[in-house]
Amino acid sequence: MTSLCILGAAGRMGHCLLRTAATFDNLRVTAAIERAGHPALGQDAGRQAGLEPLGVPLTDFETAAASDVMIDFTFHAAVPANVARAVATRQGYVLGTTGLTPEERQTVQDAARKIPVVWSPNMSLGINLLLDLVRRAAATLDAGYDIEIVEMHHRLKKDAPSGTALGLAEAAAKGRAVALDQVAIHGRSGLVGERPRGEIGIHAVRGGDVVGDHTVIFAADGERVELTHKASSRDSFAKGALMAADWLRGRAPGLYTMRNVLGLE
Repeated sequence: MTSLCILGAAGRMGHCLLRTAATFDNLRVTAAIERAGHPALGQDAGRQAGLEPLGVPLTDFETAAASDVMIDFTFHAAVPANVARAVATRQGYVLGTTGLTPEERQTVQDAARKIPVVWSPNMSLGINLLLDLVRRAAATLDAGYDIEIVEMHHRLKKDAPSGTALGLAEAAAKGRAVALDQVAIHGRSGLVGERPRGEIGIHAVRGGDVVGDHTVIFAADGERVELTHKASSRDSFAKGALMAADWLRGRAPGLYTMRNVLGLE
């Protein structure tokens, strides 16, 4: 049995993780964390998420029960303190938060020398299959196929482009054996001229309550190949994160991805 600590447990993704964890026989939530001063502190985490009572109160780190693995889908600025706590308590760490700064990313990489970490821009099983397909397509289709990536999310999403879109762009660049920062362009405006050969375009759209749509376009003269993933609920992200948490228990320190969890590498 793998015990879990859910961060941001009173938020939308926290509720989703709590609901989905209830469907796993081999997982047990033992700690549910919220920020200091949150109005839900002290309430039963299960009841707060619309479930039967779990007997686990929403609390802060200092009074949280022990667990094997911490799951973090909070805000990028909170990640350094969260992963430091995971290191201090020797917990595995599953990170689904996007939009990290270079300095914040470094804290995760440093932590992975001491604890096992699963870090992925998207925990969905379908997206992780898509990453593999994009890499293979980019390697197979020559530079005569222009690569454009379009992502759409709900109006409340704070970072752009999405971490998943960047992950897809990285997969495409890897397939083409080029450095992404040398070929990426984020949106276009004004008189930009003809599209350079080999460019990878990345475009972010925001609106409504869209959970997450991602399309990678390979466009050539005479034909176009499009690879698309659409998430209709956050359940797919929660399921992947929970699978990662169960897989992570007992692993050696290191930085893993969902590709490791799924046996794709």
